[in-house]
Amino acid sequence: MDAPLTPELKKELAATANAIVSPGKGILAADESTGTMGKRFANISVENTEENRRTYRQLLFSSGSEMPKYISGVILFHETLYQKADDGTPFVKMLQDQGIIPGIKVDKGVVPLSGTVGEGTTQGLDGLAERCAQYYKDGCRFAKWRCVLKISGTTPSYLAITENANVLARYATICQANGLVPIVEPEILPDGDHTLETSQRITERVLSATYKALMDHHIYLEGTLLKPNMCTPGQSCSTRYTAEQIAAATVTALSRTVPAAVPGIVFLSGGQSEEDASINLNAINQFQGKKPWKLTFSYGRALQASALKAWAGKGDQIKAGQGAFLGRAKANGMACVAKYTGESSLAGSESLFVADHQY
Repeated sequence: MDAPLTPELKKELAATANAIVSPGKGILAADESTGTMGKRFANISVENTEENRRTYRQLLFSSGSEMPKYISGVILFHETLYQKADDGTPFVKMLQDQGIIPGIKVDKGVVPLSGTVGEGTTQGLDGLAERCAQYYKDGCRFAKWRCVLKISGTTPSYLAITENANVLARYATICQANGLVPIVEPEILPDGDHTLETSQRITERVLSATYKALMDHHIYLEGTLLKPNMCTPGQSCSTRYTAEQIAAATVTALSRTVPAAVPGIVFLSGGQSEEDASINLNAINQFQGKKPWKLTFSYGRALQASALKAWAGKGDQIKAGQGAFLGRAKANGMACVAKYTGESSLAGSESLFVADHQY
């Protein structure tokens, strides 16, 4: 049984979800919190002010006619949703005029989960219905909520898996009732020395619990998207795996756990280098297996690292930053249709891993 949504609302949700995963397109995750932007800016010696954040987001959103060829949606942070371009055009309208769907990060961060050792859950359900209703009025049509799990000798625990699955399901219910497509993101961090096989096994456990919770909460799956990690070895794992092995593990895990009713899967980059994120996405789409969903991207660092380096906070380097961003957008657009052959970029092979990553 689906949640009590009207036929019109179901149709709208499904249409939005399918538009986001149009062939060759994916999501720009530009929803970094103020603190996270401070870390990004520190790497290029730029002060973390509201104006600098606005200028940088404007650089991305105004990068030109190539952008909507590869970017179908943009996840915004609350501050960014209400900012405007130099000419006074709201960022939301700037995106809509390009046929790009605005989305919004609605969670309020990870907090410790009592009864566990070092595990967490995500807060933000209080007042979420009212916030979602307002975000819909302000032009958003999808939302994102990130839960985080860790792999170690004792984690993720059953408690952490089920708690985070239920939080994601409650968030999804509230989003759909207010017209927003929920992107469900149960991220398993790449921290640790675990093998690819362990990553696949834990991913299957987490996604199984997540979809059990979504079904228990009567979520309309056709009006949702999944944002999972790819199955990759831990950052400290000594064994090297090929893109083809990563693709096989990832698609196998998804085929065992994600219902075919889900329109698409938008992978997070999870600290992979820009180049690895594109190569692995390409290998996933090349993999010969059962793939009833669109397989695309919702990348933050893996779309922006080279752009930040090229721009470096300099007014005369805006075009360079835009060119770097569009280069990665095109690379990932090609990977969505299994046609990416590799290219160089300023941060192409540089690891973007951040230990215990906070967004």
